[in-house]
Amino acid sequence: MFSSAVSTTSAPNTRTSQPIVTGTTVLGIKYADGVMLAADTLASYGSLARYNDVRRIQKVGSSTLIGASGEISDFQSVLDILEGMTREDINLDDGYTRTPAEIHGYLRSVMYQRRNKGNPLWNQLLVAGYREKPFLGYVDLIGTAYEENFIATGFGAYLAIPIIRDRWRADLSEGEARALVEDCLRVMYYRDCRASNRIQIAKATGAGVSISEPYVISSDWETANFDIRHSTRGSDGSSW
Repeated sequence: MFSSAVSTTSAPNTRTSQPIVTGTTVLGIKYADGVMLAADTLASYGSLARYNDVRRIQKVGSSTLIGASGEISDFQSVLDILEGMTREDINLDDGYTRTPAEIHGYLRSVMYQRRNKGNPLWNQLLVAGYREKPFLGYVDLIGTAYEENFIATGFGAYLAIPIIRDRWRADLSEGEARALVEDCLRVMYYRDCRASNRIQIAKATGAGVSISEPYVISSDWETANFDIRHSTRGSDGSSW
């Protein structure tokens, strides 16, 4: 019995030291009737554009949306945590469901706790929803959290936010909000080599939440002014 016990081995505890399969920018903006999230569906394995149909915007409960940049497997872990919380609400059967602001606060605590344990969830998360009024919040892998009228994660924080600042206003219609986030994701497709032009858009309003099926936005590479002849001739001037 003793020899059997000592021969039993268990795997050592491990920590995620860096993200492996990742998604890029998620955009969130408030508009006149609610709040909108948008993201592409590409997940990259390092620098390889590996997976083309990864849905990085998901519904939580009846009034909340969550979108994620960063490590896809960690986002799946976040969704498992939130699914357990939603199931607990259903099992209690008291008619109460958590608001988007409460889910945002809960995720802030989860992310901060995981960071303190040295085992962070490598994500930037946007939490959007509508419960009497629109809500849009951000939380990242070290527990930084805030609310804002428009937010972008990843490279979108550098490339998309200036566009949104120039065009956003509180009374945007749904169509104007959709056009704005599509324009931003088009710029991300042009400028971010981890981005795709296959996108999803989700919205939360007083009528509930919905997520579109993925679709491809238009692009125009005529603006890339380069002479292809320079790349198709050898050093001796011959074509190849």
